[in-house]
Amino acid sequence: MRVFITGATGFIGSAVVPELISAGHQVIGLARSDAGAKFLADAGAQVHRGDLQDLDSLRRGAAASEGVIHLGFIHDFSKFQENCEIDRLAIEALGHELAGSNRPLIITSGTGMAGHTKGRLAMEEDAPYTGPGAVPRVASELAAASIAERGVRVSVVRLPQVHNPEKQGLVTYAMAIAREKGVSPYVGDGANRWPAVHRLDAARLYRLALEKGTAGARYHAVAEEGVPVRQIAEAIGRRVGVPVVSMGAEQAANHFGWLAPFAAMDNAASSARTRKLLGWEPKGPGLIEDIDARREAAA
Repeated sequence: MRVFITGATGFIGSAVVPELISAGHQVIGLARSDAGAKFLADAGAQVHRGDLQDLDSLRRGAAASEGVIHLGFIHDFSKFQENCEIDRLAIEALGHELAGSNRPLIITSGTGMAGHTKGRLAMEEDAPYTGPGAVPRVASELAAASIAERGVRVSVVRLPQVHNPEKQGLVTYAMAIAREKGVSPYVGDGANRWPAVHRLDAARLYRLALEKGTAGARYHAVAEEGVPVRQIAEAIGRRVGVPVVSMGAEQAANHFGWLAPFAAMDNAASSARTRKLLGWEPKGPGLIEDIDARREAAA
């Protein structure tokens, strides 16, 4: 299949590209820089220049493809809501080009979109939460539902904390804050949980969703259903060499800034349905193991 990938040079996309090529697919990768273009060319992909705000470029990339994986997102959390709107418009542009063609479009969301599940595991069948306190990126899933009504064969991959020894999702930001402020905190008793998946396992799931997925499906790229945030804070403390403490909500808000709502979120999630439907079995190391591996590499 000829596949157009946004975010092809990013943390996850740069693993999806070789995963698809090794499986016999042709890849068209979106690149906004010369360095990104070189990476794609060296990997054996076709380079398509543009960025997420160049909607004409997105439409042209989709038009040249037999399927699209939309991984691109602007990870500037100081402008999170604005960047979620950019993502919504990008999904609309891709959907406009694919409508009525039966070509698959896989968009990216997060397990937190199925929030407010009252302590139980978030499930693939849980619709995106749009009530008070909803995560702004719910706009991505709402855009997917909108284009599905216009005849787009769209499905959703919800990501947890994606990690390897070099980077660990939101943990990377929490680690930087701990290094700056000299302490690694958790909120309350730290029993709230974050799900996680290794980067290479996530890449394999995107390929399986492309090859075997069905319209309207939601897939959870979850290897570990929920790692207690206290354990994450302790691993950060080991990595950075700072004390680990409990904080109340107000103190945590001052410490974490924009990250505070995530630090307090209990977002354990299941991938049982995803594994059954796609035959996906994650194999990589766990989140704590990768944080500790980062610590050893830096020692």
